[in-house]
Amino acid sequence: MNMRDKVTMQQIADLAGVSKFAVSRSISGKSGVSEETREMILKAAGQLGYFKNEAKSYSNDLKDYNEQRLSGTILVLFPNVRFQNRDSMYWGPVFDGISKQLNQKGMDILTLTEPSSDSMFSLLNPDAIRGIITVGAISTSILLEIHRLKIPMVMVDHQDETFQCDAVFTDNYNAMKQLTTKLVSKGYKRFQFVGHIRYSQSFFERWLAFRETMEQLSIEYSQVSRLISPAAVEEVHLVMEELTDEQIPEVFVCANDTNAVYVIEALQKRGNNVPGDCVVTGFDNTHPSAPILATVDVNKEVLGMRAVDQVVWRILNQESNIEKKLIGARLIIRE
Repeated sequence: MNMRDKVTMQQIADLAGVSKFAVSRSISGKSGVSEETREMILKAAGQLGYFKNEAKSYSNDLKDYNEQRLSGTILVLFPNVRFQNRDSMYWGPVFDGISKQLNQKGMDILTLTEPSSDSMFSLLNPDAIRGIITVGAISTSILLEIHRLKIPMVMVDHQDETFQCDAVFTDNYNAMKQLTTKLVSKGYKRFQFVGHIRYSQSFFERWLAFRETMEQLSIEYSQVSRLISPAAVEEVHLVMEELTDEQIPEVFVCANDTNAVYVIEALQKRGNNVPGDCVVTGFDNTHPSAPILATVDVNKEVLGMRAVDQVVWRILNQESNIEKKLIGARLIIRE
């Protein structure tokens, strides 16, 4: 018996705190449930393993994708979210890497922004689309629509418990652990993390690495909860104004360079000198001219290129186990 047989509508309803009716409507894709509630129900179902397939046996005769040249089209799907598009300093180079590698392999590329309704995918011909690469955070309901098409897929910098597929990430955990350890070795003892830690899987992994490194190195700190909430994105200037002088740490460790720039602006607005009174670190290396003490240089183009390699491999090896690839990153310290 597989996981799906064991998970009941009632169990999903209990976990999500909704009725069985709402669960049934959401999972079948019918109307009558708000989009927010539907997302919550789908994620609860995913956490319980409702959508997971039975594990498939590993094949010893895996095909070598380097020796294969595929024809056809790869769909590249961008989320319908501000800042996550081809013009972004982070996602733009990722897309360039995807485009370059597909061109090298002789495959066509079709780009699509995440549609606002599921019906868009009924227009796609699964026979014409060989594979799909998603770039950034795609909604659970759209991922399940893709799942129904049974097209091989790879996610870049995102994962979702409802839909198990290959993913390519920066090695966020080890890079942030290295950065945090370096800061402690320089004698800093008072820290605050800044960034909405549920914004993305990468942000959450960076937060986990920071927090666990603090514990491993016996550094005591009291995290200001609003600095790791949605307010850290939407109202960072207000949150920074609310901090008392005693709450201003020696180091603000930010989830990425964009957060770091906002923090620096907010500190300067409240009269704090950077780097005189405190220092700020980032991640992703997207703002090299800003007074950011340390960041992590993510090879964004390689993320895109390796996603293409992985989707081609997955097309040729659809029975093999799901894979998650981590791409190493380089710590940058600016004295």
